Amino acid sequence: MGKSLTRKILESHLVKGNLAPGEEIFIRVDQTLTHDINAVMTYLAFEATGLDRVRTRCSVSYLDHNLLYVNSMTPDDHIYLQSAARRYGVYISRPGNGICHTVHMARFGVPGEISMGGDSHTPHGGASGMLGIGVGGMDVATAMTGVPMRLKVPRVVKVNLTGRLKPGVNAKEVVLEMLRRESVKGGLGKVYEYVGPGAEALEVPQRATIANMGAEMGATASIFPADAQVKRFLEGQGRGGAYRELLPDEDAEYEEERELDLSQLEPLMACPHLPDQVLPLAQVPKRKVQQVFLGSCTNASYADIAKAALVFQGHRVHEDVSCTCAIASRQTYRELLRDGYLDMLVEAGVRILEIACGPCCAIGQTPPTNGVAVRTSNRNFKGRAGNPTAEIYLVSPESAAATAVCGTFAAAEDVMGAEVGRLAEIREPERYLVDDSMLIPPLPPEEARKVEIVRGPNIQFLPVPEAPENHLTAAISLKARDNVTTDDITPASAEFSSMRSNIPLMSQYCYHRYDPGFAERAKKMGRSVIIGGENYGQGSSREHAAINPMYLGVKCVIAKSMARIHKGNLVNHGVIPMLFADPADYGRMDQMDELEFPCLLEQLPTRRVQGFNRTKGFSFQVVLDLTDSELEVVLAGGQLRYLKKQLEEGKDSQ
Repeated sequence: MGKSLTRKILESHLVKGNLAPGEEIFIRVDQTLTHDINAVMTYLAFEATGLDRVRTRCSVSYLDHNLLYVNSMTPDDHIYLQSAARRYGVYISRPGNGICHTVHMARFGVPGEISMGGDSHTPHGGASGMLGIGVGGMDVATAMTGVPMRLKVPRVVKVNLTGRLKPGVNAKEVVLEMLRRESVKGGLGKVYEYVGPGAEALEVPQRATIANMGAEMGATASIFPADAQVKRFLEGQGRGGAYRELLPDEDAEYEEERELDLSQLEPLMACPHLPDQVLPLAQVPKRKVQQVFLGSCTNASYADIAKAALVFQGHRVHEDVSCTCAIASRQTYRELLRDGYLDMLVEAGVRILEIACGPCCAIGQTPPTNGVAVRTSNRNFKGRAGNPTAEIYLVSPESAAATAVCGTFAAAEDVMGAEVGRLAEIREPERYLVDDSMLIPPLPPEEARKVEIVRGPNIQFLPVPEAPENHLTAAISLKARDNVTTDDITPASAEFSSMRSNIPLMSQYCYHRYDPGFAERAKKMGRSVIIGGENYGQGSSREHAAINPMYLGVKCVIAKSMARIHKGNLVNHGVIPMLFADPADYGRMDQMDELEFPCLLEQLPTRRVQGFNRTKGFSFQVVLDLTDSELEVVLAGGQLRYLKKQLEEGKDSQ
């Protein structure tokens, strides 16, 4: 049998292990990326390794998420990150250059390479034939040392796309339909490989919307072939030399297959409070809308915004609606300005925001109390927009523009009528405006060594956990529901994001919106256990959702099931991730119950641990879904201790 695109890339980067689904392998990583609100911990960890320079082919530090300087903390973070990048041989994308995923694919994407990024939407790069994998910041620091990265071999799912999208239907509908079918946890341990005549017709930025939001299914990655569309895109970026054709074999073998006819799709909407709560837009009960947001890395390409502008043409934003737009990159902003589309938005009453992530991660444009917000971004978790009372609906740019005009949920055809066909005329530019003046390349090694790293007063230490003790007795500090997100654990917003380089400060707000008393309670308890439901830790890659509980004394998390990236972050920061052997035991546990794990160090290698609820007087079992190397990390007291030992022993090649 032939090979899938995913298998070809993994084979070419394999250092150790067997390429069978579920097996642990070690792979060479070509590129890494970080963004400002997660990256300080990454560079503090890299500093702690003692290495003089990154060992990846290309690493980039993006300053793109929090550009709303509400105090001195964020500018101090940016200065630290710029100086650390100069010191260690990392590219810098300056504030205003664009959102990391959009810029990275355009300026650094190479078909067949592997990128690991400290953001869950790193799979965005799969649109150009790269294998992009979102990980926690400690994993990015590890990749930058050149140490091969551990990965559980994913099941590869072939998604055969046929037909073509109708005018007024966006690539957003493709991934929303996938979410409707697969659910927010259906992609766990999988890579979705999109092929077929429908895929061939999609331009690279359209593919990026689909690859980006594969993260919402819990997927390891999503990827498209490097074909004529990728060649056109890279040539348009002036990077034709980076192109090489990379296709799955005609008889490629896959673990699973899906079929999706693009011509059958209609405008869709993800309803609160999960991105898999998808319905046809026409079936969603009409509601008055207070806020519409166009943009984010997911849906702010040239064609996305141009189509929205055509929907607005001849209309105005409804008087009850606040409508804003954040374009994904400086390049795209200038192209839309050149071609008159920005003027069309402004004429309609749309407010143009900074070229940044902004509202997507609750940095500005928080909805009003009990407000209804319609957005083109990728997540609609409760509180994601900065206000837990708000309800967020996810749609395409065309539907968002129509909603802004009507003041209630609407599709492009509702506003444009028969003229909706004009949207099919919009395509990406043949030649993009290339200007890399806001990308600062790495300094030569001899110059880099002279750089002084600048640390503002908010740049605090990176907490490093101790190795686990043999006998653990700890009470339950929190019992959480199903689908707890990293936004629940570590809130988003300009204010909270500016705290992320200061764990002693940030930890005070751990679970702040979900359970305001958690941080004080956990700190008083000294050591504790968190109980979680299904899909615990879904969403963002932010490792602060593991670091903050660890800093507050949480020793383990026991859940029914757990999101991939968050489980890895818990391992990296010395918190033992456990799963109920019998999910019914979740219902028998209550907050403040005292749990006991005798002979823990002896039990851990068996991957099955006997526990005892001393408060209620019953025994229970948990299982550890950990590979051999993950278990070594847990026993070492986290990834940094383990990594430093590896480097000292010269085990860079495993």
